Amino acid sequence: MTLRCWPRPEVLTLSDIIGQGENLHTEFKRLVHSAEKIARPISAFANTSGGTILIGVDDDKRVVGIHSEKETLEIVYDAVQHHIEPSPVIETFIEEFKRRMILKVIIPESPHKPHFHIEEARDPETLKPVGKTKVYLREGSHNRAATEEHIALLQSLRAPVSISFGNQEKKLLDYLKTHTRITAAEYGILADITIHEATATLVSLVRTGTMNLCTEGKSSYFTLPDSLLP
Repeated sequence: MTLRCWPRPEVLTLSDIIGQGENLHTEFKRLVHSAEKIARPISAFANTSGGTILIGVDDDKRVVGIHSEKETLEIVYDAVQHHIEPSPVIETFIEEFKRRMILKVIIPESPHKPHFHIEEARDPETLKPVGKTKVYLREGSHNRAATEEHIALLQSLRAPVSISFGNQEKKLLDYLKTHTRITAAEYGILADITIHEATATLVSLVRTGTMNLCTEGKSSYFTLPDSLLP
């Protein structure tokens, strides 16, 4: 984890970034008082295509500034160190805008996906604190919890893709000639394999461009790309 704080010129000015509003690569925070909460967008940007968090800017683009540079930096540092596993690389910069100080947190897309967000929860029986983990992805201007299939896809990126077309894969393609979609559970039944094996095969096919991974609510399904549709 890298945490730095110095001014530097950017291609996009703060005025440009704020003017564009929140989007796939930008999030505004009026203030930060919880390491656990700020860890969520940090991990989402690291898991997706990177982004910038401006602390001291309201959702409506109003610049309010931060009250304590030291305290805000400490919360961000705590978030990266204790609420994200593994800790992503970030950079921080204090910048003045309209006579107010803003903390800019830059999160590059990570080569070490997935980064798990660690929430503090309590065991319902013992009431003892326990760590609950989720993986977040950036979708538009929101941070969404990833499905198991998306997590498997991120984990698979750590190794070269390997896939062979046998009877099981042929069953899959034949099925999708008459059906628009299939889930990992459905493919497991179709090919008589475990859901873990089904997910691994489908994820490998996504990486080769043979399948699309889609999300609907809290569930995922797989489809053929347009180029392979009958």
